[in-house]
Amino acid sequence: MSEIVLNADVRQQTGKRAKRVRNEGNIPGIFYARGEENALIQVSKLGLDPLIYTSETHVIDLRLSDGSSKKCILRDVQFDPVSDRAVHFDLQGLKENERLTIEVPIVLTGGIPVGVRDGGMLQHVIHKLRISCLPKDIPSKIEVDVSALQINHSVHVSELAVTNVTVLENAESTVVAVVPPTLVKETVAATPTEEEAKEPEVVGKGKKPEEGEGAAEAAPAKGAEAKGAKEEKKK
Repeated sequence: MSEIVLNADVRQQTGKRAKRVRNEGNIPGIFYARGEENALIQVSKLGLDPLIYTSETHVIDLRLSDGSSKKCILRDVQFDPVSDRAVHFDLQGLKENERLTIEVPIVLTGGIPVGVRDGGMLQHVIHKLRISCLPKDIPSKIEVDVSALQINHSVHVSELAVTNVTVLENAESTVVAVVPPTLVKETVAATPTEEEAKEPEVVGKGKKPEEGEGAAEAAPAKGAEAKGAKEEKKK
């Protein structure tokens, strides 16, 4: 495993006063180790970036402004939810004969799998493997060759080649797999048949008289009634 030198200054600002550290272009952090006093530190953004944006795990050679140096790992980084910039970090000290728990990146190698060339899709499920080991046995990364993976084939945790470490993940968990392509079925609207297309016939209780028909029939009745009234008067 490779080491990265990280130069840091011991800082006095804490709490809200740590904002001044960020305004000066530095990032506040803390170093802690079992049996040692915590140390408040600050580093430049450029110094911390190689430890944050990497696909490998590194042992850090921390060199403080007071002349002391310590071996450690990057345990945690906090980011601003809006700008996504690092605002705080934690470094954990290493003890030569003390095991530690750490997450190591899983890197896929071998290019495009056979199954993907046949139309399948690659699914990378576990990106970091949780392990326990001594500092000298920390792997920088775990490589998984996916070149021969066919459709419906996968690699499980139990198949990973990692020596001198205790894997803390479920052995049956899937690390990476090639799955069949997802088929999207188009929904075709049903076309009505010729019979269904016809409007249903409305059946009424009686025949509605055509316009004017009732008036025509009513007119003679009124005339006959008037004629009968005149004859009644003559009598």
